[in-house]
Amino acid sequence: MDFTFNEEQQAVQEAVEGVFTGRVTPDRVEEVEATEDRVDRELWADLAAADLLGLAVPTEYGGGGFGMVELSLVLEGQGRCVAPVPLWASLVLGALPVAEFGSDAVRAELLGGVVAGTTVLTAALADVAGDLAVGGPGRPSVVATAIDGGVQLSGTAFAVPYAHVADRVLVPATVDGGAVVAVVDPRASGVSVERAATTNREIHPHLHFDGVTVGADDLLAGGDPARGAEVRDWILERAWTGLCALQVGITEAAVAQTAEYLNTREQFGLPLATFQATKMRAADAAIDTEAVRVTTWQAAWRLDNGLDTERAVTVASWFAAESGQRVVFATQHLHGGMGADISYPIHRYFLWGKQIELLLGSPSAQLARLGRQVTAELTDQRVPA
Repeated sequence: MDFTFNEEQQAVQEAVEGVFTGRVTPDRVEEVEATEDRVDRELWADLAAADLLGLAVPTEYGGGGFGMVELSLVLEGQGRCVAPVPLWASLVLGALPVAEFGSDAVRAELLGGVVAGTTVLTAALADVAGDLAVGGPGRPSVVATAIDGGVQLSGTAFAVPYAHVADRVLVPATVDGGAVVAVVDPRASGVSVERAATTNREIHPHLHFDGVTVGADDLLAGGDPARGAEVRDWILERAWTGLCALQVGITEAAVAQTAEYLNTREQFGLPLATFQATKMRAADAAIDTEAVRVTTWQAAWRLDNGLDTERAVTVASWFAAESGQRVVFATQHLHGGMGADISYPIHRYFLWGKQIELLLGSPSAQLARLGRQVTAELTDQRVPA
């Protein structure tokens, strides 16, 4: 398969490298992690100035009109330096579904701000994704009650990425006859935000809803409960693929840093890279990284070209979870005692890789999901006796 990027995609790669290189250092990441929000706002402004936040936003709202491949290039760049900014949350979980399913009023209100870097979006997907991954129906834990002109939300959405800095949160909710996805202001009356830190030191708060009113214009896909599963699956496929792109960058950087370490660190008067055990372990990590890469680009390309993506996204998600965690574990282990130092840069890659492994489903859950998809496909293709 030819995974050569076209000229526009190569330009995106160069722009991403230009923004992240030199701006995101281990010292800078540590400095940002010590702040209340744990968001590098200076980097966020730089990304907006480079027109990278609006890559996948439609051109009529000031964006580039590109797709998942171009957006994945930005996420890959973020993963290489584990930059503490809400790219995945705002662009993949928020901007993409708003552009696809939002009302004209919501699109006009939010998408221009996303491009400019003044509006941050996110979505509450943890419960839905976790339930789907283990074979459940993917029913949201938040409940919506229909009222004149909209719905009222009650319940709790757990572990919502960057909800503490978000201007709007996309909240799937169960309603009679199906589900809806509501665009909610986290500072609205009836919403309370409970701070929660994650494995990789990001803030993913729990949102509690107590009779929060959401108007009809703020419901994706016109608030049609029959389309709730369609909207949910559309968002999740891109959410999983975006995580895979992050994992590509994380594993690639972890392997590169480990190779440099093994070539410079000596034991018994020889570089660690000369020992067969370290060479084989590092080689396995490099192979795993390529597996994550090729399956990720396959999924992103199929999403952009309107092809069937269910199995491709699940395969990519399994490799990102299974092979990804194997890479970050191996690279940390190959650093020996230095890898055990939680302030050493390689440890942060381990934390990010582990976070992605579990964020929207574990490797075993993704593998079981793939098995169900393959079984369903084989059953559909059986010729009646």
